[in-house]
Amino acid sequence: MRRSERFDGLDLLVAERGRALLATAALLTGSRFAGEDLVQVALERLMRNWNKVHSDREGYLRRTLYHLAIDRWRLRKRRPEVLTEIEPPGHSDGSDELHLRHALLDALAQLPPRQRAVLVLRYWEQYSEIEAAALLGCSVGTVKSTASRGLARLRVLTATWVLEDAGWNGAGA
Repeated sequence: MRRSERFDGLDLLVAERGRALLATAALLTGSRFAGEDLVQVALERLMRNWNKVHSDREGYLRRTLYHLAIDRWRLRKRRPEVLTEIEPPGHSDGSDELHLRHALLDALAQLPPRQRAVLVLRYWEQYSEIEAAALLGCSVGTVKSTASRGLARLRVLTATWVLEDAGWNGAGA
């Protein structure tokens, strides 16, 4: 059996969904380079289990990405990350939107791993609560409460932005 026959459909999956998978992995890891590594490891796992995964190979790949990212977060010490070079597929920005995106990604990097994973799944990837719960292997209630806490934390982290844009520095008027 030739290699191309053994992994029939893998090239098409990577060609069609590779950019979106890389964007998600970069959000989860904190950089494009770490995201590329994460996608590569996930693809290796998919290839090892190719004959066992028949129906939803992209779903398997995404679940693997999320689980690997959470495992990496647990293994390393928490340190500030700078998320850069992340563009959603087919979307172009002006400079104001780009600066806002980078600021939001920096705020996202300050969240705990599970909150970040839930927010990426729900609001970047547009998965439902049920789908996110299935991908993360937790209950729908956990996804709801984690998303709520993550959004509340993002609001706290970004609350000063409006004040800074208005020229308020806390010194009084």
